[in-house]
Amino acid sequence: MATFQPYQRILVILPHPDDEAFGLSGTLAKAIENGAHVTYGCLTLGEMGRTMGIPPFANRVTLPKFRQKELEESCLAIGIQDLRLLGFHDKMIEFEDQDKLDETLDALIKEVAPEVIITFYPGYSVHPDHDATGAAVVRTVGRLPANERPPVLCLAFSRNTVENIGEPDVHNDVNNFLEQKIASVLAHRSQFQIKELEGPDNWKRKEVRERFGTEHFWTYKFK
Repeated sequence: MATFQPYQRILVILPHPDDEAFGLSGTLAKAIENGAHVTYGCLTLGEMGRTMGIPPFANRVTLPKFRQKELEESCLAIGIQDLRLLGFHDKMIEFEDQDKLDETLDALIKEVAPEVIITFYPGYSVHPDHDATGAAVVRTVGRLPANERPPVLCLAFSRNTVENIGEPDVHNDVNNFLEQKIASVLAHRSQFQIKELEGPDNWKRKEVRERFGTEHFWTYKFK
């Protein structure tokens, strides 16, 4: 078990706006305060999301614009310096042209030259887009020479995760960054309405700190 290392160039690759909020935003805010530069490659705009606001304020046509603005607000709350919208289709990552997807990720990885990549653990991330994104990342990184591969840290939360791949390799205490994390979560207002997180000083409450104060990652082990 380890803590999150002081990486200076971090590349995040996730499929949807809001994927960064719950499991990763505190870690990114903490790293950025310590001098890291973060590039976030978001594959889609979440345009097929079922939730249009609570109560609804968007529709199928306007939802992508709302979700892009929410993503930008979340990135601002975290401090992310470089947001890339990669233009793939929501709920279709597993069906995208694999060569095109991999080439897009390969070009981004080579441009950014990250010290670490953060994505979803393929097969243990519940949503097909999550799993397909993680699979594309590890497939692309796996093609690099072994001595050129950055470590890939993964988010995972399926019910059989620990049983099948073990306990997380990295635990990161982000209690000092809960203000940024909660602002990231609440930015995605078309998708969530979480009353217990709203209001001043909400990050200071014990139940919030227990629920959101530690973020966990699994290191993908290439064969």
